[in-house]
Amino acid sequence: MMVKKVDHIGIAVRSIEKALPFYIETLNLTLEGIEEVSSQHVRVAFIKVGDTKIELLEPTSEESSVAKFIDKRGEGLHHVALAVNNIEERLEELKNKGIALIDEKPRVGAAQANIAFLHPKSTSGVLYEFCEKQRGEKSD
Repeated sequence: MMVKKVDHIGIAVRSIEKALPFYIETLNLTLEGIEEVSSQHVRVAFIKVGDTKIELLEPTSEESSVAKFIDKRGEGLHHVALAVNNIEERLEELKNKGIALIDEKPRVGAAQANIAFLHPKSTSGVLYEFCEKQRGEKSD
């Protein structure tokens, strides 16, 4: 099976602290944690929603692709992450099918997951992320 489930939905925000009250107080969702992914110049807040998560993405630098996204499009839906096994094989399959990849090889993202992005020009304008959890870690 290529895709197991929607792992999370990434939302670009200018400030996690300003965005959190809507999710925690208004929607009564649970904050699972906040971490910084210095390699991507973002802080990430994980909010549990049933079997999936919302991932709030706050840029920590103007170099961040999330900062550039917010400057161009404003805050909002950034990407949809799909949980997969064997991420390298999945990327190779898509490449062989002519799908443009932003990442031809996985890299480490939030929660130490292996991640890779598909280019929106091949996916009807949607930024998709493949996400493979580390062995032994629950894929929620």
